Amino acid sequence: MLQKVLGFIQLHALCQPDSRILATVSGGIDSVVLCEVLHQLKFDFAIAHCNFGLRAEESEADQVFVKKLAKKYEVPFFTENFSTTAFAQQENISTQMAARTLRYNWFEQVRQQEGYDYIATAHHSNDTSETILLHLTKGTGIAGLHGIPPKNGRIIRPLLSLTKDDIYEFVTANQIIWREDSSNQSVKYQRNKIRHDVIPVLKEINPNLEETLQQTAERVSHAEAIVAAYIANLEQQAVRQEEDAVYIDLAPLRQANGLPVVLHELLKPYNFSYSVVLELTKALDGLSGKQFDSPSHTLVKDREQLVITPRNLSSFGSIRIQEGQQEVQEPHVRLSISEFEASSYKLNTKPHVAALDADLLKFPLKLRPWQEGDWFVPLGMNGKKKISDFLVDKKVPANLKQQVLVLTSEQSVVWVAGQRVDNRFKVTEKTQRVLEVRLTK
Repeated sequence: MLQKVLGFIQLHALCQPDSRILATVSGGIDSVVLCEVLHQLKFDFAIAHCNFGLRAEESEADQVFVKKLAKKYEVPFFTENFSTTAFAQQENISTQMAARTLRYNWFEQVRQQEGYDYIATAHHSNDTSETILLHLTKGTGIAGLHGIPPKNGRIIRPLLSLTKDDIYEFVTANQIIWREDSSNQSVKYQRNKIRHDVIPVLKEINPNLEETLQQTAERVSHAEAIVAAYIANLEQQAVRQEEDAVYIDLAPLRQANGLPVVLHELLKPYNFSYSVVLELTKALDGLSGKQFDSPSHTLVKDREQLVITPRNLSSFGSIRIQEGQQEVQEPHVRLSISEFEASSYKLNTKPHVAALDADLLKFPLKLRPWQEGDWFVPLGMNGKKKISDFLVDKKVPANLKQQVLVLTSEQSVVWVAGQRVDNRFKVTEKTQRVLEVRLTK
């Protein structure tokens, strides 16, 4: 099986032997096999695990299991806890879509910050069959019929040539232990219903269903290449990438055949659904200012152009700050970070500046949204105070509270950003090194 995976990696040029790979690991059988395969093939890899907090104790146990797995392979381990339900409710999307959006946004953040070349997922050929059938059921364009691509930008799928039976044989031969996600058996989730109820019936008609769907996906993929060439020509004429936004000139598109399909293809990188694109197409001759949202971006029609900007996704996760890092630049926040000798430092008491005793901090620090239950010891006080109560006392408007961030060291809040430092981490006469964190946006 290892040679089959290696041949697939080479055939599709997924990565190089010396590539650094960030493996996405839930703790289930597929992702645990991905780790073992990368290990046996001697790839340089790390493990990234998302805790979506959707299964209470099971989610916590998964996180502990994957952390131990990273220790077993002696590879770096990255993990993040997400407010998945809150994000899904705010964006009016399903929990599954919310989790997908959050995790891929975070994976890419870790990949860039930690210097990995690729993000590896554990999709296999059965996932391709399920994906095609799910897309057909819900409605899809050409792209929905090519299944799961082996490579999509920085995302690679080394196990895509394997079947589920291959994976079970591998775990048996290698005596691999994994975590079983109880939600995988629940048919309330659409993919599980396809897997458990639909595919067995279709395999009664065609026992080689997976192979047939894989061949269909390959044929569709070639047809898609023809369409892609047409779209690329229009994209060159109409799309302009600037520092602040992406701009799409409508003039070249008005003469295009199948405008809704063309727009959907152009907007696909920004996660706009076809139903939203249909609404947008109807609004192209209307007044300026109409807004459309995807899970990751906002689009506004502005006269004869469309303006696309990213939405603030990282407010539902956290930003890691490594020791020695000098700045953070995100769409919603910018920080400058400096270290000084205490003897030469002039204390700055403005609320947008945090002067902290560097020797009391443990890296990496995290910048994240405040959460219910968070507390700190406000500068000048000796007792702890809930951040929710602190914001009430500060008369922060309700619609601005959700934008408040906290800087943490391990589990302790050291600064309510833009508001007040924690008294436990303030600069004192005993301080030798000062870490200054300054909000610049």
